[in-house]
Amino acid sequence: MADVLPYKPRPGEIPTDPGVYRFRDADGRVLYVGKAKNLRQRLSNYFAPLRTLHERTRRMVTTAASVEWTVVATDVDSLQLEYMWIKEFDPPFNVRYRDDKSYPFMAITLGDEAPRVMVTRNRRIPGARYFGPYPKVWAVHETIDLMVKAFPIRTCSDSSYRRAMQTGRPCFPGQIGKCGGPCSMTVTIEEHRAMVDDFVAFMAGGDERFTRDLTKRMLAASAAMDYEAAARFRDKLSAIEAVLGKSALVLPSDEDADLFGIAEDELSAAVHHFVIRGGRVRGVRSLAVDKELDISRGELVDQILQRVYGESADIPRRVLVPTLPDDAAELEQWLRDRRGRRVEIAVAQRGQRAELMRTATLNAQQALLRHKTRRTSDYVARTQALTDLQEALGMDEAPLRIECFDISHLGGTNVVASMVVFEDGLPRKDQYRSFNIAETTDDTDSMYQVLMRRLARVDSGPETDEDDEAEGRRRPRFAYRPQLLVVDGGQPQVQAAARALRDSGRTEIALCGIAKRLEEIWVPDDDFPVILPRTSEALYLVQRLRDEAHRFAITHQRKRRRRDIQSVLKEIPGLGDARIKALLTHFGSVTALRASSPEQISEVAGIGPVLAATIHAHLAGGLAPATR
Repeated sequence: MADVLPYKPRPGEIPTDPGVYRFRDADGRVLYVGKAKNLRQRLSNYFAPLRTLHERTRRMVTTAASVEWTVVATDVDSLQLEYMWIKEFDPPFNVRYRDDKSYPFMAITLGDEAPRVMVTRNRRIPGARYFGPYPKVWAVHETIDLMVKAFPIRTCSDSSYRRAMQTGRPCFPGQIGKCGGPCSMTVTIEEHRAMVDDFVAFMAGGDERFTRDLTKRMLAASAAMDYEAAARFRDKLSAIEAVLGKSALVLPSDEDADLFGIAEDELSAAVHHFVIRGGRVRGVRSLAVDKELDISRGELVDQILQRVYGESADIPRRVLVPTLPDDAAELEQWLRDRRGRRVEIAVAQRGQRAELMRTATLNAQQALLRHKTRRTSDYVARTQALTDLQEALGMDEAPLRIECFDISHLGGTNVVASMVVFEDGLPRKDQYRSFNIAETTDDTDSMYQVLMRRLARVDSGPETDEDDEAEGRRRPRFAYRPQLLVVDGGQPQVQAAARALRDSGRTEIALCGIAKRLEEIWVPDDDFPVILPRTSEALYLVQRLRDEAHRFAITHQRKRRRRDIQSVLKEIPGLGDARIKALLTHFGSVTALRASSPEQISEVAGIGPVLAATIHAHLAGGLAPATR
């Protein structure tokens, strides 16, 4: 058995946010649901060497075929979402992993003459209404203890109830104030049934009308100087507020809505759909979309809503989207006809809705990243991508090694370049390189310089050297010849790269460039670009190469800029590491520090007026704002 799972996420792919994750088998069945304050940290435990895992954990991860996660705003949200998914999917490894039993539920036995609230693992009680599941038994008891203070319904056993009703003496829990059923001899069966209905209504939706009603009754009792009744209402109100505080509603308790977060690029989009009923997240759906045409965000929203509600009759009163489509009024009418009642399409602009939209958008961004990464990581897709790229560029051999170059600068200064390497369609981060360019006239000159430096290191000898291998020597990685060079840019950058290939005598290496605006592929000495289909695996590969080169260049630029500003500050007499750190911490950024006055600089601990004036003079006319 291999020691590494084939579906292990790529390094850096898992976010560090709180969230909930699911393991699925090859048939898509959910095997395990868990929550984490830090998804990356928690999931890394499952992908440790298999020999180090507990037997149950090893059996789960080897049975699974994939893992997915949903990022949430807070740890409380992840708890609520975990409850909902455990209830929805009934994952087999959740049951066995916890305590070899099912999760405990809160049940109200509505089929009884005097319904009782109880903790149970039995899901087959006739006429019972269930709430949960809960991760621990004590969590159910804690909720029940809070609820019966506000809604004192029956908690005693059936035998105690029958005995009390036959003898006319209160049950023992009723005698100590722990049971409010008819067996306590304080209410009738009809009055108790009404209280049970309120209990169920509150648990079903966290209805805050109970809070308002109790507040009014408490104030009325207080005004009438019935302080004992006011105290009882106060205690019930405190209990309800305690339950509401633990329920972590994402929207008002009477809100039914669908919320769509969208992340997109030129070729594809990911949609994260929160289904909210009664103010709580009741379901989460994700959708990946390949865009055949370059469409606007509003058109994309239009198509998504048509697809989702064309296949579903579960339409809420409100649909929240990041951008209103042009035909929003028509869509509302279409949804109204399907639902039979009014439907509103709105943009989540502020408050809880905007916060939830940010969470959904973050999940969509993660989904888009996984979608693109997995397409280029899949063996069949990689093979197809390399074959399509070979044919599109007219290459004699498949580009098994591809190198991509990008130029980055700060307002024309501090020019740097990046080189990323893909072999067999996968990144080789150990072979990435970065370049500093001292003097240059423009991006094309920078590209020429970098490629000349790179091509000078390509080994002219054979790809393998038997004598070196026999003696245990390896060829330097920088010496391997790529089959294809990719540059970030259009025809000017491609022509500069072609000149470098000619001047270095490396014309056997194929070359192309990718223009950002229309995702066009440019080749040397051609007036027209190569247009790859929007859903082409080859275009996905080239796009990822470009994006990775851009990311690596920007990362190098930022590191260099931090070193530069610290070097500038260290030149100032009287500034040591501690004061430099205090300055950057206080102002938060180099831009804010440069824009500050001597008086503002002197507010930093340890910086006097004279030193503040010196710092201001040194930074005046300093580094330019960062640009691409």
